[in-house]
Amino acid sequence: MQRILFLICFCLSALGAQAEEWVVRKKVAGHFADTRDAIVLAIENRGLVVNYTSHIADMLDRTGADIGASRRIFDQAEIIEFCSAGLSRKMMELDPHNIVLCPFAISVYTLPGEKNTTWVAYRQPKGPAAALVGSLLKEIAAETGF
Repeated sequence: MQRILFLICFCLSALGAQAEEWVVRKKVAGHFADTRDAIVLAIENRGLVVNYTSHIADMLDRTGADIGASRRIFDQAEIIEFCSAGLSRKMMELDPHNIVLCPFAISVYTLPGEKNTTWVAYRQPKGPAAALVGSLLKEIAAETGF
């Protein structure tokens, strides 16, 4: 019986670790607007263009009442989407299934009750795409104190 319980606990912990492998996130000291602006500037300084900014917190606040939800998830939250035609092409030449990584996105958000801190997160590419895109995402995030 102890072996079975150990095996179950081991499998559950492995699944939990696996679920977190695809995301890189870190809490940084600073205000939301400053962190968001640092990311946008880092993207633009590399000659890339922000395609779209998704205002996630606003959307959740706006639609929450319609579905009976009252819990506030974020104080502020945006996803900044951007692209590099050259990098995207190389990444998909390596594996056409890497299309799911386009556009590149970095999330910036604050949580209720956490003062003077902002979270920065992005999807971690795997395989050969990690070398191409992972380093770009890491460099951009690093300019926020990541």
